[in-house]
Amino acid sequence: MSLAALSLSEAATDIREGRLRSAELVADCIKRIDEVDADVQAWTYLDRDHAMRQAEALDQHRQKGNTTGPLHGIPIGIKDIFDTGDMPTEFGSPLWAGRTPRRDAAAVARLRSAGAVIMGKTVTTEYAYFHPGKTRNPHDPARTPGGSSSGSAAAVAASMVPGAIGSQTNGSVIRPAAFCGVVGFKPTHGLIPRSGALLLSRTLDQVGVFTRTVEDAALLAETLTGFDEEDPDTRPIARPPFAVVAASEPPLPPRFAFVRSPVWEQAEPVTREAFGELVASLGDTITEVEPGSSFGSAVDMHRTIMEVEMAYNLHRDYEKGGDQISATLRKLIERGRAYTAVDYLAAIGGIAPLNEALDSIFDEYDAIVTPAAPGEAPRGLETTGNPIFCTLWTYLGTPAVTLPLMQSEAGMPLGVQLVGRRGNDARLLRSARWLVTNLQGKGRRRGRFAPQSADVSRPRKGKSS
Repeated sequence: MSLAALSLSEAATDIREGRLRSAELVADCIKRIDEVDADVQAWTYLDRDHAMRQAEALDQHRQKGNTTGPLHGIPIGIKDIFDTGDMPTEFGSPLWAGRTPRRDAAAVARLRSAGAVIMGKTVTTEYAYFHPGKTRNPHDPARTPGGSSSGSAAAVAASMVPGAIGSQTNGSVIRPAAFCGVVGFKPTHGLIPRSGALLLSRTLDQVGVFTRTVEDAALLAETLTGFDEEDPDTRPIARPPFAVVAASEPPLPPRFAFVRSPVWEQAEPVTREAFGELVASLGDTITEVEPGSSFGSAVDMHRTIMEVEMAYNLHRDYEKGGDQISATLRKLIERGRAYTAVDYLAAIGGIAPLNEALDSIFDEYDAIVTPAAPGEAPRGLETTGNPIFCTLWTYLGTPAVTLPLMQSEAGMPLGVQLVGRRGNDARLLRSARWLVTNLQGKGRRRGRFAPQSADVSRPRKGKSS
């Protein structure tokens, strides 16, 4: 197995215990990028020499007997909406081409403090919205990787880096992770600071991570959590022990609630069939639950908040950008300007009551199981796919994780999304790891069921099957 294929946790352990140098790992990741990125195009900025210099400095730091962090020497991809003081941050927009910030975003600074190598900047859609970038799906370059964290998901899926960070305002972590066949984790709103990242919607923006295992997602997310005085939605709380809890055995087997959600009619036949098989395979550990009619308005309320707050936060670029802004984004901003204050305040006011309505489910079940996307990654590169199965959970700010547990007949990943109660992120990750272990332990790796981290040894070329 190549070094680039190591999981984040494996690589961190090997570096910490002296079996591996960061420079060796980074060099192998660069080799992997050179082999496959011409097809995938996950990176918008990559300075190979700069990455190697970071790795060599970290190796020297360790060799001198200095204290090392939990991610010491691990290369991490950064979605190109997070400021990096040593490389450009361009938001996927020609309006910001060549922009180099003076300092790191809070998430990037925490990665550096944990010892990570900031490998480079991964492709985002324009302003982290719908207009796609250049990235292609590593499983089939004729299909979308999803968005807006397109490059982060694809880079991890293609073993270019063991981990990457992204963001979600609607479905921009869960959807690309599902399409690319990796683990995507979006913690509770306000756990990871967003200062120094592109602001679209204070109410909805959430930082997330991409890895190839649940344990890796827990470790990476744990290093990012905590209070930041520049993000008013963070709180001064103790750092949640994501990694330890996720790796532990639950005191009792988890119980899951299968929630079709109010948008089930948009699930494609492949998803309906796959989830039917999944529910059957889990037997008594899963029960179908109807969340109630009050959740039917969540999609509209999410749209109201997103469009109003994006219209406000992007108004300068809208006024000055001209044809440098896509028609899709211009239309969103124009819709956002048309809402009334009553519409907006009603949408904001709906968040707390719906979270309270979920309490009856979470009092009985450890996690909700629901699709991550309507189906497999769509053919074509004109769009990034439909985020509708993520919208409710982003609106509510609940933690969510998608697991690459299933596949379509074409061999494309199908994500299984697990959702937890706000603040119960560690318990959600523990339940997710249990689900992965349980399904794989029973040998359900044929048909719809696939290994948690499918190997993409080399992206397919040519037309989609």
